[in-house]
Amino acid sequence: MNRRRFLATTAAALVPTITRAHGPTRQKVTLTTEVAAPPEEVWAAIGNFDDMSWHPAVFSTQGNGGNEIDATRLLTLGQEGGPTIAEILYKYSAEKMSYSYRITEVAVEVLPVTNYSSHLTVKPRDGGGSIVEWRGAFYRGYPNNDPPAELNDEAAIAAITGVYQAGLDALVERFGAAS
Repeated sequence: MNRRRFLATTAAALVPTITRAHGPTRQKVTLTTEVAAPPEEVWAAIGNFDDMSWHPAVFSTQGNGGNEIDATRLLTLGQEGGPTIAEILYKYSAEKMSYSYRITEVAVEVLPVTNYSSHLTVKPRDGGGSIVEWRGAFYRGYPNNDPPAELNDEAAIAAITGVYQAGLDALVERFGAAS
């Protein structure tokens, strides 16, 4: 009986340590918008992995490989010489009007995330127009416990939400809101 009590006491004492030792959890963000243009027209604007000029934060895109799997792009943000984000395409379907990509390199000061992957798709909207969905999954910019505020889960979610919202707002501005 003493051995059982010892094991139970030891296990109970370790639970807070084990719980605290758990690292970050994968975060997810999904945003959608509805635009007046038909899906084919919206896809023509956003469906080329090599060209992200439709997003207001992107100054330029340098691509290699077009829309083929493992194509890469380097986004320059803001202005010439601005910070960059390197990405790779891992899924593409012109027929389904969707593609998926991962960030391969970004400074956490630019975008406070790690292990980021994303999916962008255009679907027909009942009654006309399109639904654009942008979703991503990622970890915060600081992989250990007790992250600084600028690299915690909330900062990562806010940053990705801001990126997605700015892009979707630009599409509404370009194509008009669905009615």
